[in-house]
Amino acid sequence: MPTNRAKALRNFAARFHVFLHIAFGVAVFIWGLANWHWSDPLRFASFVVAAALGSVLKVRLPGLTGTTSVSSLFVLISLVNLSLPEALVIGAVSMLVQCTWRTQKRPRPIQVAFSVCVLAIAVYVTAVIFAFTRGRFPELVALGLLALTYFCANTFPIAAIIGLTEGKRILLVWSNYRWTLAYYIVGASMAWVVGTLPHGIQWEFPIICLPLVYLVHRSNRTHLNQMEQERAHMAAMNGLHLRTIEALALAIDAKDHTTHDHLQRVRLYAVEIGKDLGLSEQELEALTAAAVLHDIGKLAVPESIISKPGKLTRSEFEKMKIHPVVGAEILERVEFPYPVAPIVRSHHERWDGSGYPHGLKGKEIPIGARILAAVDCLDALASDRQYRRALPLDEAMARVVSEAGTAFDPAVVRALQARYRDLEARAKSTQAAPQPSLSVDIKVTRGSAPAAGFEAEAPVDAAAHVNPVAHARALRREKEESLTDMPASGLCSLHWEEALAVASIRIQRVIAYDAIALCACDESMVRAKFVGGDDRAGLDALKVPLGEGLLGWVADVGKPILNGNPAVEPGYSRDGRAAPVLASALALPLVNSGRIVGVLALYRREKDAFAADELVSLLELCPALASLILDASEPANNLLPMATAVRRDGTTLARA
Repeated sequence: MPTNRAKALRNFAARFHVFLHIAFGVAVFIWGLANWHWSDPLRFASFVVAAALGSVLKVRLPGLTGTTSVSSLFVLISLVNLSLPEALVIGAVSMLVQCTWRTQKRPRPIQVAFSVCVLAIAVYVTAVIFAFTRGRFPELVALGLLALTYFCANTFPIAAIIGLTEGKRILLVWSNYRWTLAYYIVGASMAWVVGTLPHGIQWEFPIICLPLVYLVHRSNRTHLNQMEQERAHMAAMNGLHLRTIEALALAIDAKDHTTHDHLQRVRLYAVEIGKDLGLSEQELEALTAAAVLHDIGKLAVPESIISKPGKLTRSEFEKMKIHPVVGAEILERVEFPYPVAPIVRSHHERWDGSGYPHGLKGKEIPIGARILAAVDCLDALASDRQYRRALPLDEAMARVVSEAGTAFDPAVVRALQARYRDLEARAKSTQAAPQPSLSVDIKVTRGSAPAAGFEAEAPVDAAAHVNPVAHARALRREKEESLTDMPASGLCSLHWEEALAVASIRIQRVIAYDAIALCACDESMVRAKFVGGDDRAGLDALKVPLGEGLLGWVADVGKPILNGNPAVEPGYSRDGRAAPVLASALALPLVNSGRIVGVLALYRREKDAFAADELVSLLELCPALASLILDASEPANNLLPMATAVRRDGTTLARA
């Protein structure tokens, strides 16, 4: 897997980095011993003692596992005023004390060896550069280069090993050392002062300077404590923002219960792709929040549109398109310390400029929004939706790749294509923390009436629910196609199942279909009362919770749906088939006395097979069908006064 390979590569680079520096450090020490000489042993000893005491005065670097001390001052002084072999010994002693004196965790020998060797290399490189610049440049410039060289040579290898072992960006880790540059500048200045002193008092100078060095140490420690307090405050603020994100995500979940797992997968995908594309820490923080909150604007979209198990109408899509704008406006009020709102506002923009809400194109779209758009699309295609079943992951990725350069940033798609299998495996293996659920299903018994009182509830005529245009069109068919236009002769009492079968035949004369389901609904479930036509075995099992699938949505919202996908129906059995027999559905609510009592569903084998005119034609038949369904739902009414009916081929009707 790419992640495992990247981790193995980092581990190899870290080991190589350590052993390379140890090898060069050992070589430097061997050279120093081979060229050892001192001019004043007492002076050398005073520097060793001062450097060792300076190493005790260490501070922990904010945000890192390492420490730094004021011993670098004495190492720089020794570089200017002592021989290079002496400076190597002073540096080695100071680093040994710093690594072993009062440490929170005892370092391993290889860690101590690495630190000592890094310092030895830094001392050697700095001495060589100072020897080259001294005499060729003004002394002030030479001392400045001395401090800068020693700072870089001493801190960058340490930052590199921390970055490699902890999986952090090396330059970002190195930036945490920038404030220590003052130590090195002060050390270079003190080196110049020592060089100007009379030779008779030079060995006392390091000891005399210790109180001053201690004051510098206290000042820096105070500064670092303030930095730590600021970091703690920022951590608390980030925790507050994280809790805000979780609360807002819970609000989204309350609106659309299918989104929580989707949001968590999108967050994982987006952040990992962001890391691969080199986003900064702030950009990653913003992307993390936006991945969870990008659909917060759906709080302003009617729930019937969000949960619709079929294609949206033009007017419904216009309402849906507001959610990126509303989401950005909501998040702008939160005042995140990183730019979340621009990502949310632009996550439906397209690379070619044909997206919404502003028609941004190419790199005008924020990088976080470009990542989120591709990741969101991949996970949506690979997940079950109200209007279709999930695609296989590879097929979903192929769809995204086909849109590279049109809908999505090609660079983002390439990064996603290289990682999507690994990220999906990680998403499946990561056990998400259980989310608290909102009490949306409880019944509150307190409260007898609203302050303004109740509206008078008059009986609602079912015909009032009929579209006027539908009514006018249906009247033209009434003489030959009305459901209630049954022949007067042969009237008898039929069982309700037979009455529903007769109704299905009359509907077939108005609208051709391949299968039909007449369903009754109660407060929680939609159940098939009569099924007929093709794939009857698949439809027989229909038992759909209210609000789910096609039938549940129609019964819950009270709106018809045109050319819905039968495959999303929870109770629709495929019997092991790779694909369902029926491909499109026309479903209408059946209303009696203002209450939805059932659903009429017609099915065809072809996709998008029903036309809007057919929906209009069926509306006139719904009131009579609602009465039949109501009677079918009441055990006392098993017999209905209807004419005897047979199929057009002369066979008798079968019961469901």
